[in-house]
Amino acid sequence: MMSASSLITFDLALQAVAAAAWIGAGVLALRGRPSWWALAPALALTVARAGSVALLWGQGWWFAQEKVTVTLPLALAAAVIAVVFRRSGAGALTAGYAALTGLGVTFLSGYPATPSVGLIAVAIVAGAGLVTWQAVGGSPLRSLGIGTAVAGLAGIGLAFLPPSAYDFGGGPDAHMHGMTMAGASAPAGGTVRRYTLTARKATITLPSGRRFQAWTFDGTAPGPAITATVGDTVEVTLRNADIEPGVTLHWHGYDVPNAEDGVPGLTQKAVPPGGSFVYRFTADQAGTYWYHTHEVSDEGVRLGLYGTFVVTPRPAAGVDLTVPAHTFGGELVTGAAPPAAPPGTPVRLRLVNTDSVTRRFALAGTPYKIIAVDGRDLHGPGTVTGASLRLPAGGRYDLAFTMPAGPVALYADGRPTAVRFGRGLPPYQDAPDLDLTTYGTAEATPFGLRSRFDRRFTLVLDRGLALVDGIPQYAQTVNGLGYPRIPAQVVREGDLVMFTVVNRSLDTHPWHLHGHHVLVLSKDGRAPTGAPLWLDTFEVRPGEVWQVGFRADNPGMWMNHCHNLAHADQGMMLHLMYAPDMP
Repeated sequence: MMSASSLITFDLALQAVAAAAWIGAGVLALRGRPSWWALAPALALTVARAGSVALLWGQGWWFAQEKVTVTLPLALAAAVIAVVFRRSGAGALTAGYAALTGLGVTFLSGYPATPSVGLIAVAIVAGAGLVTWQAVGGSPLRSLGIGTAVAGLAGIGLAFLPPSAYDFGGGPDAHMHGMTMAGASAPAGGTVRRYTLTARKATITLPSGRRFQAWTFDGTAPGPAITATVGDTVEVTLRNADIEPGVTLHWHGYDVPNAEDGVPGLTQKAVPPGGSFVYRFTADQAGTYWYHTHEVSDEGVRLGLYGTFVVTPRPAAGVDLTVPAHTFGGELVTGAAPPAAPPGTPVRLRLVNTDSVTRRFALAGTPYKIIAVDGRDLHGPGTVTGASLRLPAGGRYDLAFTMPAGPVALYADGRPTAVRFGRGLPPYQDAPDLDLTTYGTAEATPFGLRSRFDRRFTLVLDRGLALVDGIPQYAQTVNGLGYPRIPAQVVREGDLVMFTVVNRSLDTHPWHLHGHHVLVLSKDGRAPTGAPLWLDTFEVRPGEVWQVGFRADNPGMWMNHCHNLAHADQGMMLHLMYAPDMP
């Protein structure tokens, strides 16, 4: 069976070929050679689209909505006109316009097709058809032309109606006055781990010897590694020397109290040049995390404002190496070279993808286990050999192995990295990607796909024309809208919440909710059969549908966005907020 992504591509190709066939039939008719043989292929392709749309609908309403409600009815109606008026040529051309307009609706509007989109589409096809009819000597009705203009203007007017400000996910509404930001925790006990990070511009030297003009913490990229032991208090003073847009620290994947989350305009003001800000929280979550600026994050992270954050239950035995993979000007950098590891040494590699795109890693020379994902230990991990690991943007995998007698090396996107143990370089063989939803051993979870959820939210990811920060652009959209017009998701503390995340686009979207880990409930309708996956960043590839759930247990106002930071900057982000006065 074809995947949703393949069906989307197939239907678009069918629509484009149908448009060409209709226009070709129209041109032949205008030249005095009208023929059923010219119309038949175009008509057959248009009717065939009903089948492809039905198959898409079977993958989920989100993939077929604009086709069922707007583009296919428009195409079929125009096809009837083309057949009835087959001798004029204008009818076939109108059917071609309908097919082309359908492509425009899919690419420029996306999901959902609203009444506004429908009216504009009808007006475009009818208007172009009337002009064509007039040009070939027809006499369109004046009233039809006026109706077309009215439909178009009405559609444009409806497009400017503001969306609802809030999405309650099917739960009870709330009076939204009195919203409060959750305060910082008051950590106590353990060692106080104090760090000071200064954001400044600096020239760094890449492993190739090339020099790169970076934005750094303390003059290095990545910035200083922040470490703590469970029970410690972490206190980080952020200073800004000369980063003009400002800077913050977001603790990616670490579920800090809301006021420590480092999101400018939401939990704090960006730290300007000459300013400072102190973050303080308890190290109560062991695992691999990272930090980065959340002010102009697409540019800031790309230029080097990031670092690693690791919390351990106790001092590590053997080699414990954190590998922050990052691309500077096309060159992949993986941090410092590893220390020596004699045969028999236990090794833990903490892979961190700090880029905005997926990286494929492979560990050659030894079998290994994936013992943690996104800071959470996996239950019953099995031994992995001959597999590639897709690591989403922002995600982390912890790999463990015992050092063999021969060499071991980490490959990224098919190329060896600086992470090498022993002498020599083991060969790389491209291998299928490991499916994490089937890896490890299943165990009971506090809730599942059949649980009663208090809130259910659907996020359909797509591209289309939308307002982003008040500016019209070809945006990365959620439910057809761009930030900040996307309704905020409202929950109350204690709610069990489900997200259904649908990717209609041709891009991959690594989805990241701040302040919470989500449990994967299903992927493309199939529940995981391996170890439970508690993720803070999950990769939604084209045509995929993910269902994830979480308990709303960390009050505040949180960002919920694509962690391809360019996509977030182009509109693909929204807020999740707790309403304290909800009934």
